Formats: sequence, C-alpha cells, structure tokens
Amino acid sequence: MDTTMTFDELRQIERDVVEGERQLAKQEALIVELKRQRQETTKAEAELERMRADQRLRELDRQRLLLRLQP
Repeated sequence: MDTTMTFDELRQIERDVVEGERQLAKQEALIVELKRQRQETTKAEAELERMRADQRLRELDRQRLLLRLQP
C-alpha cells in the first residue's frame, strides 16, 4: 500500500476514533443518568462494554497504520 493510501486510511480511522470517544462519553453519561434515576443499567453497561471493545479495535488499527508509516 502506498503512503498516500495509508495516510487516507489513517485520517479516516482518526475520525472514527474521535467519534468513538464521543459515543463512549455519551453512553457513560446515559449510565450515570440511569443510576441517578435508580433505573436498570444492565443493557446500557453491556452496550458500553461492546463500544469499548470496538474502540480498542479502532485504536489497534490506528497503531497498525502508524507503524506502517514509520521509516
């Protein structure tokens, strides 16, 4: 893969990582609110764990691309 394509892919994964962080924060806030209202949080917490796993994969992908760009 040439450098231009790698940079393009890296730019996209960086956007995905930022969006993932935003979604994680939103889900965490939802859980706090549910707990404050003394509501069930099991499903929201399970979704948060799934989202965290997805974010870890995005971060690994970003690391893979960064390593590819090193001389």
